[in-house]
Amino acid sequence: MIRVTVLKEKDKTKAIRCSGHAGFDSYGKYIVCSSVSILVINTLNSIEVLTDDSMQTSTKEEDGIINADFPKGLSHDAEVLISAMVLGLQQIQDTYGKRYLEFQIQEVTQC
Repeated sequence: MIRVTVLKEKDKTKAIRCSGHAGFDSYGKYIVCSSVSILVINTLNSIEVLTDDSMQTSTKEEDGIINADFPKGLSHDAEVLISAMVLGLQQIQDTYGKRYLEFQIQEVTQC
């Protein structure tokens, strides 16, 4: 199962945590894992290229780990990109179920 958590403080994104593999289908047909990876990675790449926002990322591909922290907060444009990612993740979860993708937005006081 893939777990994606968007950590927010007062509607401001503070971090993204992504881990695991969906196990939806046989090798080469990982549609859920591929979809989630593309959404998360493209969002982070877009924030890096299209905004002046800073982030700290860490990955561990074999465990499906992608983490991003936004210590200085995010601009409006970056928050829009995050909202688009959230919409896509919610649609994947609705389509394939929580058995393969557990997605949540978690309110935090600090991370």
